[in-house]
Amino acid sequence: MALVLLLAPLLTGLVRKLKARLLRRQGASVLQPYRDLIRLLRKEVVLAENASWLFRATPYLIFAATWVAAALIPTFATGLYFAWSADLIAITALVGSARFFLALAGMDVGTSFGGIGSSREVLIASLAEPAMLLIVFSLALIAGSTQLSTVAAVMASPEIGLRVSLGMALVALIMVAIAENARIPVDNPATHLELTMVHEAMVLEYSGRHLALIEFAASLKLLLYVSLIACVFVPWGLAPLDAGPLAYLVALAAYLGKLAVGGVLLAIFETATAKMRVFRVPAFLGAALMLGLLGTLLLFVSRSL
Repeated sequence: MALVLLLAPLLTGLVRKLKARLLRRQGASVLQPYRDLIRLLRKEVVLAENASWLFRATPYLIFAATWVAAALIPTFATGLYFAWSADLIAITALVGSARFFLALAGMDVGTSFGGIGSSREVLIASLAEPAMLLIVFSLALIAGSTQLSTVAAVMASPEIGLRVSLGMALVALIMVAIAENARIPVDNPATHLELTMVHEAMVLEYSGRHLALIEFAASLKLLLYVSLIACVFVPWGLAPLDAGPLAYLVALAAYLGKLAVGGVLLAIFETATAKMRVFRVPAFLGAALMLGLLGTLLLFVSRSL
């Protein structure tokens, strides 16, 4: 749990730095997200007059749910203390719960921007969550379990090999991760234009420590999906249960390398891709939904044969 807290802002800073360098700009330091969080924690919270208790409680709920979900994923080792609870369906439910409360908070104050952002967020969720569940079903059919340590062990075994259904699940998971983290081409995390923003529209009314928790949760969510892709589709280097200190150090170095590669690929993709129109997002997520469905159907057909 401490590891994901330490690495989440660093991954966000790495992506921002690489994007700036690819655009031939100097860019801020990779440690800038840590400074931003500290600065926001020191600021006073400004609340709207008509803000309810839900508006004040939502940042803590979002941060707690995202933190637990990110910590449950086997980052550098399997068989940890809470490995039994690292279930793909539970992690999907935690992320969905955080999104639900964020959408409610966006509408709580009654601003037009908050309502626009919440409606778009729910539209994205209505397609992203079914696609995620189909990906979970595909992995469960192959591994025989939705428990992540079991899935990672099965995926690392040599008898898995190359499968078309796994390729479809990987592409679908990447598309869902892009949409869930409000990244280009679905959303631009660096813009505040009311016609395009989704995530930023819901958090415009937040300030101080509340905004710090929401920004921290956004960084944790990005780390969550990069870790999930690495755990399921690149499971090599994970330390087994009761491994020695040297094995844990090697596994930690491998995990840091996977995060670095994921951050580099994300920065390159966002720099080379333009943001799509909001009305094209359902087609984008519909493609992810169909890929997940086709992967599941292929597994059913291959098993029946």
